[in-house]
Amino acid sequence: MNWQGKTVGYAVTGSHCTLAEIMPQVKRFVDAGAEVVPIISNTVMSTDTRFGNSEDWQKQLKDITGNDIISSIVDAEPLGPSKRLDVLAIAPCTGTTTSKLANAVTDSPVLMAAKATLRNGRPVVIAVSTNDGLGFNMANIARLIVAKHIYFVPFGQDSPEKKPNSLVARMELIPETCYAALEGRQLQPVIIERFRDGV
Repeated sequence: MNWQGKTVGYAVTGSHCTLAEIMPQVKRFVDAGAEVVPIISNTVMSTDTRFGNSEDWQKQLKDITGNDIISSIVDAEPLGPSKRLDVLAIAPCTGTTTSKLANAVTDSPVLMAAKATLRNGRPVVIAVSTNDGLGFNMANIARLIVAKHIYFVPFGQDSPEKKPNSLVARMELIPETCYAALEGRQLQPVIIERFRDGV
């Protein structure tokens, strides 16, 4: 995949257990020639967890991309008029962000970036990571999966025995899904096996 001349928005939301998994994918975009604009949710901006602290995650994103992080709604809004982004990846995308996006709620930098991208008719790629993907959030996923200009990184159950409602995307397919989205197509298959139990 040649990303020369393309600008990728990379939005990170608070599925903290997944953050280490997505950093190599950010680097893949950069290594392939893309300019990557990092965007983080309020939760990632302010929350330290057992998976790492906020300051370290922010430093990694800045070091990998070479760009300042967009961390406010005010800073994300100009992405619309400027048409800066060719594609926006929300990865990981929590159940909360999925729900708000499906219901046109714009109360975070990530959601504003999505709104700005969609207003330009450009693709938004979702890498879902939610414990209730087969619960209440299934309605929101269904609403988004049929929406114009929205694409999903292939996903499946990550822990069907312990967390039967949990869905997680195959994060290593983020660049491939974004590349397909730029061509107006959904990477297939969308529903995959992604078991962690017993592995």
